[in-house]
Amino acid sequence: MAKPKSCGKAPEARIRARNEAKILKAAVALFATKGFDGTRMGEVAERSGLPRANVYYYFPTKKRMYNAAIESVLDGWDRAFEHIEASREPRQAISDYVVAKLEYSRKHSAESRFFANEVLSGAKFLRRHNRHMQEVTRQRSAVVEQWIEKGKIATVDPHHFFIMLWSATQFYADFAYLASRVLDKRKLTSKDYEAAAETIVKVVLDGCSTGTEKNPGMDDGHLDCLGKR
Repeated sequence: MAKPKSCGKAPEARIRARNEAKILKAAVALFATKGFDGTRMGEVAERSGLPRANVYYYFPTKKRMYNAAIESVLDGWDRAFEHIEASREPRQAISDYVVAKLEYSRKHSAESRFFANEVLSGAKFLRRHNRHMQEVTRQRSAVVEQWIEKGKIATVDPHHFFIMLWSATQFYADFAYLASRVLDKRKLTSKDYEAAAETIVKVVLDGCSTGTEKNPGMDDGHLDCLGKR
């Protein structure tokens, strides 16, 4: 869960931000395993360590709490998306984005699984955020299109490009059990996420074809997606 920005806030605002963060962290852990219908407000209060009255004070309904949790995840992903800027070189921007997404999923694995469960259960609550998600993705897709026009990146469908990156970077949190077993480990570590970032970045940046620039680090037939290093 993203930490609230409390610097400069009045004491009351800091207390509110701290308590809301505690409640949402507890709620997300429960939502991720029990879903919306299976989670009770009393359980959230118990897990957060706050009185039930406090939970209802900050979140009068479970629906409001659930939507706040969705917004928190989207905020975290939006911050990672800020790396995709037209003024930056695509190689560094995409690398930073992949690292940021993986780091977020590592530190907020419960939130990631919670979001995945919401989608798999029909995205009933997520639909109200459709316009926001579409607009943010359109903005970043426009950046990719600018890179394509300038010859800095191969011609790809920007939307599918991001879907691919989302799939790769979310897998380690959403399917941590499978990833850890494949790596013959009990639990994924920060080093595993670093290795994942390195591999994803290499495949994305060096594994697709431009039809022009060969990457000397790859076999014949593999071309550098973003031109020379």
